[in-house]
Parts: sequence; C-alpha cells; structure tokens
Amino acid sequence: MEKSATMETKVNIKASAEKFFDVYCNKTHHFGSILPEQIECVEIQKGEWGSEGSIICWYYSLEGKRCVCKEVVEDIDKKNKKMKFRVIEGDLLELYKTFNFILQVTPEEQGSVVHWVIQYDKQNDLVSDPQAMLQLLILESNMLDVHLTMNTN
Repeated sequence: MEKSATMETKVNIKASAEKFFDVYCNKTHHFGSILPEQIECVEIQKGEWGSEGSIICWYYSLEGKRCVCKEVVEDIDKKNKKMKFRVIEGDLLELYKTFNFILQVTPEEQGSVVHWVIQYDKQNDLVSDPQAMLQLLILESNMLDVHLTMNTN
C-alpha cells in the first residue's frame, strides 16, 4: 500500500509577499521571538541564511512535546517567492520516511496568500497525517503576519 501523501493549506495575510518571504528565506531565526511559546529557536547549522543547501535546525513544541527538526533548503525561487525544505533529521523522521515543506507566497491586490504544502511518506499504516504540523504552519504564518503588519521595519 502506498504511504506517500500530501497535505496543503492556504493562509490569507495582510503583509506583503516580499516581507513575508524575506523572513522565511533570510531571517528564519526571528521565529523564536515571533512565536516563543511554540518555537524555542531556529539556528543555521551549515551555509548561510537565504542560500540553497544550507541546513536549518528548528527547536519547537508540537502537541506539548519538545521537538527538533533539521532541514536542508533544497530550492529557493526568489522571483516566485517559493522555497522547498527537506527534513534530514529529527522527530518527524520517527514517523515519516520522508518529509518536505514547500512554501509559496503570492501577492494579492491587498495582502498575500501563503500556500503551504507538506509532502510525506509514512513509516507505516498506523502513522496519522501530520495535521498538528499543518496547524503549526498556519499559526506561524498568522503570527508572522501580525509581526510584520505591526512593525514597519
């Protein structure tokens, strides 16, 4: 039985696509102060912020559990404000053989639309879909939007 699956969501935000994408691409380490209850910190472990091949490590809480996620930035498309991350270590790989995040931010007449795609391959049929992770991405997107629209710098 095929265990690969995809989940996705779209979040409407007030912030510009440029500012939102810039934080995910170049200032990911700011999430520890934007969402301190859920994200302890985000560190670069190899490479530089905003560069393909860099390795980023997230320390976060999910459903009351402290978790770690190490991911490699596989692709950055600045023109289309799209990024792909592949998880290479951490708690997610205990449940999933593969786990990828795709982010795309599209400008709208007023604000932007954040499109998240999670691609994953379950370790077995007993593993549930990563609904809690999808909810965390929605929360991250909304909190970053609040941060960007309340702070002009």
